[in-house]
Amino acid sequence: MKMLDADAIMARATPVAGATFMQLHLLFDKHAGEQTELVDALAERIQTLGGVCLAMAPDVAETTLIPRPPKGREEAPIQIARLLHAHEIVIKEARAMARRAAESGDDGTNDLLVSDLIRQNEQQTWFLGFGLAAAKNAPRQPYTLTTSFVSHGRDPVGVL
Repeated sequence: MKMLDADAIMARATPVAGATFMQLHLLFDKHAGEQTELVDALAERIQTLGGVCLAMAPDVAETTLIPRPPKGREEAPIQIARLLHAHEIVIKEARAMARRAAESGDDGTNDLLVSDLIRQNEQQTWFLGFGLAAAKNAPRQPYTLTTSFVSHGRDPVGVL
C-alpha cells in the first residue's frame, strides 16, 4: 500500500510545463485518480484483516521503495520514465505479495493484488510506455516490467 500511495503523490505533485502541458496534466490526474482508488481498496483490505495503514504522506514517503523525484522541473520523457520505474517497483512487490497471500491461503488479498493492483499497474505501464516513446519521438513500442530499462541497455538509476 505504501508504494501505491507514494506513486499517487508523485503523479499529482509532478510539475508539468511546455507544449504538452495539458496532455500530461490530464494524464497524470487520471493516473493519480486510478492509483488513489487502488490505495483505498488496499487500505480497506488491510483494515478488514485487522491491520493498520499509513495515512499521512510524510509517513508513507519515509517507508516507500519508490525514489523521490528531484526538486524542480524535469523534461516530459524523464517524468514519464520516472513514473514507469515506480510502476515497475509496484508490480514487482505486488507479485511477491500475491504469491505470499496465495501460499498462506488468503484468497481475498491475492485476488485484490492480482485482479486489481497488478492488472491496473500493468495497464498503466503499457500506456505510459507508449507515451514515453512518443515523447522521445522514438518508434512506438510498449515498455513493460522486463523491457522498459533492461532491454534498452539503460540502468533505471542512471536514467532517473
